[in-house]
Amino acid sequence: MGIIWTLIIGLIVGALGRFVVPGAQPMGWIMTIALGIGGSFIAGFLGQAIGWYQAGQGAGLIASVIGAAVLLLVVQKIRGGSK
Repeated sequence: MGIIWTLIIGLIVGALGRFVVPGAQPMGWIMTIALGIGGSFIAGFLGQAIGWYQAGQGAGLIASVIGAAVLLLVVQKIRGGSK
């Protein structure tokens, strides 16, 4: 059941991250899930480095959305911007 919840939360976080970043993001729902999971991973890693989270503790929803938005901006910059 944990994998299903990871996918559902990843979809929600990825969709919110796409909503926050201006411009068009041409990606499907699987890439949106990957974006949300990646954003949560980045938020958890940075949160542990800063001292907000303990080892093994997951990132919060707001931090995960910010992480997803940052990841999306990096991907857009690498691809050449939003069109």
